[in-house]
Amino acid sequence: MSSSYDVIIIGAGAAGLMCAATAGYRGRRVLVLDHANKPGKKILMSGGGRCNFTNLNSSPANFLSNNPHFCISALKRYTPQHFLDLVERHGIEHEEKAAGQLFCQTSSKDILEMLLTECEWAGAEVRMETAVQSISDSGKGYTLQTNAGKLSCDSLVVACGGLSIPTMGATGFGYEIARQFGLEVLPTRAGLVPFTLHPELKSRLAPLSGVSCPVDVHCNNEHFQEPMLVTHRGLSGPAMLQISSFWNPGDALTVDLLPGLDAGEDLTSLRVSKPQSTVAYYLMQTLPKRFAQAFNDLHGWQGALQNLKNNDIENIAKTLNEWQVKPAGTEGYRTAEVTLGGVDTRQLSSKTLAVNDRPNLFFIGEVVDVTGHLGGHNFQWAWASGVAAGGAV
Repeated sequence: MSSSYDVIIIGAGAAGLMCAATAGYRGRRVLVLDHANKPGKKILMSGGGRCNFTNLNSSPANFLSNNPHFCISALKRYTPQHFLDLVERHGIEHEEKAAGQLFCQTSSKDILEMLLTECEWAGAEVRMETAVQSISDSGKGYTLQTNAGKLSCDSLVVACGGLSIPTMGATGFGYEIARQFGLEVLPTRAGLVPFTLHPELKSRLAPLSGVSCPVDVHCNNEHFQEPMLVTHRGLSGPAMLQISSFWNPGDALTVDLLPGLDAGEDLTSLRVSKPQSTVAYYLMQTLPKRFAQAFNDLHGWQGALQNLKNNDIENIAKTLNEWQVKPAGTEGYRTAEVTLGGVDTRQLSSKTLAVNDRPNLFFIGEVVDVTGHLGGHNFQWAWASGVAAGGAV
């Protein structure tokens, strides 16, 4: 095996493999290294095992960053349609679930096999169970000491992800490399992650565990109208995962359990048309029955509507349209889909993802401070940033 390469990529995930194939097709001698025993572990587990590999509606507006304009260049040059064309060339059957969200019809394995096939066709070598122990600047490039010996390269690409899901092999190694070469790493935290609740509310919501309902959740001037899932640990589902990226410890969430409905108007009208009906009856018409009953019991709403004063209805309506929930925290990196923060993109070229004063050192994918919304956007960033760097190394 050779010990000298044009390009070494640390990380055999989505961004790293995409970068390897792109560079390999340009005639570069490419080696991908990863300490794990298998490549693409997060690809395999994503989308419930069916990989939400892109979002047709993905745009820079779907990404969070301290430098929000940074992602525009890469995303414009490699679009969801480009990746979809690649998927279709490989004959991978796929389907659109929610608007724009594309999933494999059968298994995430199809996407991983496609990437590995592309690497093979491009002549890029992928070497697993190879841990990088140290990196040094050789003057002309970089020297890497690994558990399998010394390697050298002209260009080095760091694609080893963030801190999310450590059981998949995630570490902070990419941030260590950045700091070694003088780059600033912005504070990191778990994103797209379920919330935990304080013991009292958790026990009160216990009867609702496993129940999902559509909500509109608000926090810090952001909101998402998607399903919420009550779990035995707290609150999850797409709505909660989305808003978690905008939540800070101590913040309250405002949850509209009846998006598009004015509970006050509805209850007032129902009191006139069916005075003997109850709040529980109204909730049964608008929410999943199990959720409606348990939520009604949780608040002790009893008796006929005709016995309720206007003030009572106002209070009930406020609870339904503006339910205030203050999470205890989140489940953290253990279950987080992404890592917020990371390598400060102001130090990188938006065109190539190279370090501004080190044109042969690149950072791509989750390790940088670009984080997408739920729904295939983070994969699109992996493909786009991988192609941007792969075209420049």
